[in-house]
Amino acid sequence: MPMIRIDASVRGRQRTATRGLSRVAVPLAGVVAVTLGLACSALAEPAAQPSVAFDRGRLFRIDRPGLAPSYVYGTLHSNDPRVVALPPAVVSALAASRAAAFESLLLEADVATFLAAAHYEDGRRLGDHIDPVTLERVRATLGLDGNDRLLIERAKPWAVLLMLAQSRNGGTASLDGILQAEARARRMAVLSLELPDEQVASLDAIPLASQVALLRWALDTQHARPAELEAATRAWLAGDLAGLRRLSLAPGQRDPRLAVHLRALLKHLITDRNVVMAHRLHLPLARGRVFVAVGALHLHGREGLLALIREQGYRVTRVI
Repeated sequence: MPMIRIDASVRGRQRTATRGLSRVAVPLAGVVAVTLGLACSALAEPAAQPSVAFDRGRLFRIDRPGLAPSYVYGTLHSNDPRVVALPPAVVSALAASRAAAFESLLLEADVATFLAAAHYEDGRRLGDHIDPVTLERVRATLGLDGNDRLLIERAKPWAVLLMLAQSRNGGTASLDGILQAEARARRMAVLSLELPDEQVASLDAIPLASQVALLRWALDTQHARPAELEAATRAWLAGDLAGLRRLSLAPGQRDPRLAVHLRALLKHLITDRNVVMAHRLHLPLARGRVFVAVGALHLHGREGLLALIREQGYRVTRVI
């Protein structure tokens, strides 16, 4: 898709107006987990082969005869001390790997481009999709004033949804950021499984009606965000991938009108992207010794990344 050119002064204002989006280098699966209310002393011998649905686990070993093993780690976008503390098994997996692959690696220029793409360039406005009272609630909830209030009027609904979903983490590094820094400190080859244009395309592909419905829902449920984040964190710490999935769909069970929009969000941000990431991993995995870190929701299910990797002829085992 065509990218928007913006001069330095506008870029600076956009970064201010889209504080929540300034952390877009975080995998989108982590954003989904936040939005939906939630994706050992050394490496032990692998346990029995997990179920086809891959319902449990955080760290998995990828094996094929004649190749050194690779590893897949399901992350949670959080800076909670319980989340960012790397288990010895994860440290050992990093040490045994020659390359690290992440959902996305956005450089500063990429972030600026992403922020520009989060705004309409064709004259449309956020107010075309929501009423003035809801627009004012968005401004108040995000704490916007001055130029920020004007710039938010050009934001796409999915951009506001991301801003509402971001946790207020005080600017400290999330698990994904820590893993990327660790990989670079170890001088590993660092790979990206998704291009910036592809991230934007995934978000633009969410039906507009779903973007607006989920924006309104996120706005109405801001008060419940801490409890939802805690539930997601506990499920992730327990390695309960099926539980994370249930949490992601739970709002739709309470409100059937929301269910169709949640399914659309999961399709475009999880299921469809799994296929792209599995394709990008084909050659790196064939060389072995790759550490893969993606949002935990990407690992679950028969359409998840682990299932797609197994279809490529690998044995996938949970590391205990």
